[in-house]
This record gives sequence, C-alpha cells and structure tokens, in this order.
Amino acid sequence: MSDVTVVPTDQRVFIDKQSPRAYRALLATAEAAREVAAEAGLDRRLVELVNLRVSQINGCAYCLHVHTRAAIREGETTQRLGVLPAWRDTEVFSDRERAALGLAEATTAPADAALQEAAYGVAREVFGEAEISAVVWVAIAINAFNRVSILSKHPVRPAAVR
Repeated sequence: MSDVTVVPTDQRVFIDKQSPRAYRALLATAEAAREVAAEAGLDRRLVELVNLRVSQINGCAYCLHVHTRAAIREGETTQRLGVLPAWRDTEVFSDRERAALGLAEATTAPADAALQEAAYGVAREVFGEAEISAVVWVAIAINAFNRVSILSKHPVRPAAVR
C-alpha cells in the first residue's frame, strides 16, 4: 500500500489555462522549432515522428493523440506508426529518421550519457549542424508539452464513430 494520494482528474489544474501567458510562450517556442526544422530541410513527417517518439517515452496520451493525427495527415503509414516504439528493430525507417529518433530519445533522457553520446555520433554522420539543432529543439518543445498535458491530465476522449 502506498502513501500517495491521487488527485482526481476533475480536480487537476489545466496549467495552460491557468497561466496562458506562459503557455503562449511555449506555443511560440514550438512554432519556432517547427520553423527551424523546415529551414534546416527536415520534413514535417520527420518532425511528427520525433513528436510521437518523445511522447511515447513520456507516456503522454494527449500528445500521442494529437501527433498521431498530424503524422497521418502528413502521409505517415500505420505500419510505421505501429512499429515506432521498436524503430531500432525494423527496416522501415531511413538513416536520417533513425538518427533523428535516437537524438530525440537522448534529448528526452539526457541523464543517460552513453545513449546521448551514441545518438549524437550517429546524428553527426547524417545531419548537419542546423538539422541537429532543429531535431533537438523539436524534442525539447514536445517534452515541455508532454509535461503540461501529463500534469494537467488533459483528457483524450473517444473519437466519434463514423
């Protein structure tokens, strides 16, 4: 038995609503990260893969919901979305995608120095400095949004049946 008191979802503070100025600043950071990614030549599908992988690691249901839809809109396949958690064990991701996913994971778990060094080394082989910077900024932004949604317990409601 744990001494942890669970706060019911309906009693959580939606920190994005409570502190809209801070949330707008986070939105601006995410927009800037997307712009940096586009300027560096990273396509939106790759950005969404990074968003999804980071959200999977963090267990953010709301961001997974949002970015799965965005990835599908960008042409991502259900096969690749389904195997994304096991991307290292598949042949469906390009070298650039693999480098971006590794770098995103290293950004999400920076305390793992070995993972960080290995991921950075792989990224350095396939990306220029602008691309590395862009991937890291995208991962930083989605990590921040994950924390907003996880701590606020943003709900994911069932989709309407068509």
